[in-house]
Amino acid sequence: MTTTADLPVVVIGAGPAGLAAAAHLVERGIEPLVLETGDAAGTTVREWSHVRLFSTWGEIVDLAAEKLLAPTGWTRPDAATYPSGGDWAGLYLQPLADVLGDRVRTSARVTGVSRTGRDRIVDADRETQPFVVHFTTADGSEERVFARAVIDASGTWTTPSPAGASGLPALGEKTAADRITYRVPDLKDPAVRARYAGKRTAVIGSGASAFTALAMLADVAKDEPSTHAVWILRRGISGSTFGGGTADQLPARGALGLAAKAAVDNGHADAVTGFRTEAIERDEDGRLILAGEDGRRLDPVDEVIVLTGFRPDLSFLSEIRLGLDERLQAPAELAPLIDPNQHSCGTVYPHGHRELSHPEPGIYLVGMKSYGRAPTFLARTGYEQVRSVTAAIAGDLESADKVELTLPETGVCGGSGIFDDPAAEQTGGGGCCAAPAPALVQIGVGTTLPVAAAEETSSSGSCC
Repeated sequence: MTTTADLPVVVIGAGPAGLAAAAHLVERGIEPLVLETGDAAGTTVREWSHVRLFSTWGEIVDLAAEKLLAPTGWTRPDAATYPSGGDWAGLYLQPLADVLGDRVRTSARVTGVSRTGRDRIVDADRETQPFVVHFTTADGSEERVFARAVIDASGTWTTPSPAGASGLPALGEKTAADRITYRVPDLKDPAVRARYAGKRTAVIGSGASAFTALAMLADVAKDEPSTHAVWILRRGISGSTFGGGTADQLPARGALGLAAKAAVDNGHADAVTGFRTEAIERDEDGRLILAGEDGRRLDPVDEVIVLTGFRPDLSFLSEIRLGLDERLQAPAELAPLIDPNQHSCGTVYPHGHRELSHPEPGIYLVGMKSYGRAPTFLARTGYEQVRSVTAAIAGDLESADKVELTLPETGVCGGSGIFDDPAAEQTGGGGCCAAPAPALVQIGVGTTLPVAAAEETSSSGSCC
């Protein structure tokens, strides 16, 4: 007779956190089944294969995964070097998926998770029922699998936030989709480069992704001088806008902010501050005009790169009783620890299965998805999450509760910080992400821009 304990743990997503979870489950003698939407492991990571991480190899390899890989002769690349997304997927995630073998099913898109025979309303005998997970396969057929627990590591990549400052798409944003992208473009690809070279491009956002896009466009401008970026920030420019620079404990991350500042200083980009996009219109030539909530209308641009963050897709969890923070859409117990108004990547407290639990026992959101709309996530945070969660699933609460995490302090605050509180703006607002006292920041030749107390960095997406 099959009992719930005999069933596998379903892991949704074969990215860094999902595959690490599978490795930890195998280490504990529990059978995982990883369901991956894409046709290969690390599908979303491959989509930004051209972007270099600001974390080193030493920070993005899970220990249980490394143990699982070791018998195959796999060795970690130089721990001090910085991989690209393509390196991470090809040199680590794919080999890990290969070792896991049939435990990883690709082209399996999860469409629903519930308790067997129980919708979210039913209380009776609920917790004794196994989970049932519905998914579609490459040929469009539908399947289901039963599970003792579910670990959702599906991330947030597929649900980027819009250009509209209200959290809704700006008026006209959807109809202008042919000239808008929500990812950092691969400007080394000749076809993609041709789309932006010699053009005027708006970059909306203020985190690491926006820094990367600005630096890449500035590099194109060296060969195509008419290439120009318009950097649109919802807040003003302050001493913290460009991150920690040389003081950042992740040097590559600090360098991103310095590269963005150089793009402006060298005339390759103009900064437009305090601009909250309300509408996107077309001129008679098909170019895009961004209109702000304050009535300003910017000069036409050829392309728009929207890098305003990501949000979790909770649609397939509608029959599960989740306990989520109303603002961040992160687990309620975790939300105060990662609130970007108070915390940066490096000030997140260690957390594990207890902070990640929900009213529905046995289901966990981990990795980037666990952070909801907060951008302050680091890969090693996800690895510690899944170590704790898998220990809890195995019944080893002593290990599950022993959560240890040491993170480098961030130079980029992870949220909008103090928003419309003049008193707070004068005092800096307190907390680890408090902005410095307002001061004019000189950027560009002969250009001085006014500041707002804290820049919104929730557009950074992931911090890894």
